[in-house]
Amino acid sequence: MSTNANTQTRKLVYYVAVTIDHYIARPDGSIEGFPTDGTYVPEFMNSLSDYGAILMGRNTYEFGYQYGMKPGDAAYPFTGLTNYVFSQSIEDFSNEQVRVVRDDPVACVHDLKAQPGKPLWLCGGGALAGSLFDAGEIDELILKVNPVVFGEGIPLFGDSQRECTLDLLDTKIYCDGVIFAHYAVQY
Repeated sequence: MSTNANTQTRKLVYYVAVTIDHYIARPDGSIEGFPTDGTYVPEFMNSLSDYGAILMGRNTYEFGYQYGMKPGDAAYPFTGLTNYVFSQSIEDFSNEQVRVVRDDPVACVHDLKAQPGKPLWLCGGGALAGSLFDAGEIDELILKVNPVVFGEGIPLFGDSQRECTLDLLDTKIYCDGVIFAHYAVQY
């Protein structure tokens, strides 16, 4: 699934793994139970070149520590993408590839979207996604729906109660039960 670069206004694409009941993680932040390999992995890795930057909340960023990332390291460093980590409490280790953003995430994302370039990838953070969704900043939603039910956890859009409709752009079903669904968000 690919997105097109738009030189007038960048899109914000929330591309995230979810359960069938739309949780992005368990209540403790773990993703135990999500498949970690499959035929979709190479396609996902190739799709990262479609983006101009990665946006995430602190918990999503620090989740990488479980896999050997250290404070200040970029998520997916092989992409060369700038990482914007939105947090009031994370240590400040801003560098060329990782920028800690303490300002209003909505204003920052609005400014980033106004710059020319490839789409922005919001890779996680239910609360961050909820605030950006409430503000009407999320343009597309790509869900990697995993064939599991958590019953509880971190919701896709945090505490957001906003309603909208979605226009289906693309779907792909994999033999292991993973479904990719790509939508345009209509506010």
